Amino acid sequence: MTLDDMERRLTGLLDIRHRGVRSGSVGSERVEYQSDADLARAIADLERRIAKARKTARRVIRPYAVKDL
Repeated sequence: MTLDDMERRLTGLLDIRHRGVRSGSVGSERVEYQSDADLARAIADLERRIAKARKTARRVIRPYAVKDL
């Protein structure tokens, strides 16, 4: 699943949750959740995956000083 796919799915799930229903269509699939807690877990999981996909390697620069006496 690409980043764009995950973002589209997240938007769909948030829309379902904001409408106050437990089922709806996300893209071409129909999804139904048992409870709002299940829907919240799915949203949290997608948010975690999106954050992980966006994360880039960071360069760490460690300055050091040498004092010559």
